[in-house]
Amino acid sequence: MATILIIDDEPGIRGLLKALLHEDGHTFLEAGAGPEGVALYDARRPDMVFCDVVLPELDGIAVLKRIKALNPMVPVVVMTADSSTELAIRAMSLGASDYLVKPFGAKRTARMVRETLKSLRPEEPSVSVPVIDPHDTQPLLGNTDEMYEVFKLIGRVASQSLTVLVLGESGTGKELVARAIHSHSPQRDGPFIAVNCAAIPESLLESELFGHEKGAFTGADRQRTGKFELAGNGTLFLDEIGDMSLAVQAKLLRVIQDQEFYRLGGSQTVRTTARILAATNHDLREEAGTGRFREDLFYRLSGVVIRLPALRDRRDDIPMLAEHFLRKSAHDLKRSVRSMMPGALEILRKYHWPGNIRELANVVQQAVLQATGPTIIPAQFESLVSDPRPKEARVAPTPFDPVALREEVLQRIASNDQNVLTPLMNAYEQAIIGAVLDHCQGNMSSAAKHLGIHRVTLKSKLPAARQLAGELTTEE
Repeated sequence: MATILIIDDEPGIRGLLKALLHEDGHTFLEAGAGPEGVALYDARRPDMVFCDVVLPELDGIAVLKRIKALNPMVPVVVMTADSSTELAIRAMSLGASDYLVKPFGAKRTARMVRETLKSLRPEEPSVSVPVIDPHDTQPLLGNTDEMYEVFKLIGRVASQSLTVLVLGESGTGKELVARAIHSHSPQRDGPFIAVNCAAIPESLLESELFGHEKGAFTGADRQRTGKFELAGNGTLFLDEIGDMSLAVQAKLLRVIQDQEFYRLGGSQTVRTTARILAATNHDLREEAGTGRFREDLFYRLSGVVIRLPALRDRRDDIPMLAEHFLRKSAHDLKRSVRSMMPGALEILRKYHWPGNIRELANVVQQAVLQATGPTIIPAQFESLVSDPRPKEARVAPTPFDPVALREEVLQRIASNDQNVLTPLMNAYEQAIIGAVLDHCQGNMSSAAKHLGIHRVTLKSKLPAARQLAGELTTEE
């Protein structure tokens, strides 16, 4: 049990939080304005604080900073209806323990409170964090739970002088994460230097990173300054570090350990204070296990790991991203395209996106270029995307959604499918059998009775249906 302070000018929100958390036996304090909330915290020193961003007299960010000044260790959860990336990162970088977007789910909120209170360690030292310029952040977009976890981790690590490894498939926005960390870090006044290790030949990468002296090798007719020196007291981002050769990895490890290096052909030590951020789409742990990546370097890089989800795993972010790319493309191409039809957006939501956000940006740009009016219609996206998975492997739309079924049929026709009926009928049949088997806990006799077919017939259809049911079937 704990004492929880709720600062929100809406009595309904305060009542909702109390109802969600009441079962755990907590005691609640309430304030309807910023100054009142700060004063109540100072007087009563509760164990945890929920604070809305939009408050009378003193906004939530200011309240967060004042409460943290009174007690840096108290967990403060920021609440808002604004799903902006910048606000999430800024709140976390200023010491918020979590960030909730209204409306928030009951189970997630209760679990978050339990985990936060359980993890409290008053003996830990406080960490000072810089005040962030909200206009510096790159457009790292998303309002799904997966992306809010990313935003919160960025806010927590940005102010630390830690090496960060960003993992994710190609096109997921790893460089945007690195830029967001840089723009919220003490190094933000220094340069941000990005190096794509996969795009530079192995023979040139060492010189690119560390520089070389005149005469170091054939063709070295003058001294060259490497990226470590150019980064100065800023940030060096090593993209696709999994493609770096073992020889260069050894030199990079020394730089991370000793913060010094030699230019190629040089004998004088060069010091560096640049912060190193790295990214890859490889599984570095597996690569280290096979000897293709240095294990010691892997552990040096992976002190903090941020994992970016693939676009297909955050489909609810597709409308926001598509609208952003539409506005950007319309501006860049000087086109008067302003919107997308719902059917066009639905095509984007259903597509598998093997190229992730980079592919989405390209598709939207092409659609804007092809548009003949102010609105993008479904046909313009149908000509640009095609699901790389076999048609038979697609999940059939729900049997009770004729609109979704029609969209699926039209997509198959657009891809010149000559057998629309059979795979859709098979998919529906297997979905129905799987649902019935699941309900009957795998009992074939009971399932056959509900389906209105003979048990032998059901048995012949089991291989695919077993997978949909999620468990083995039984004879009786």
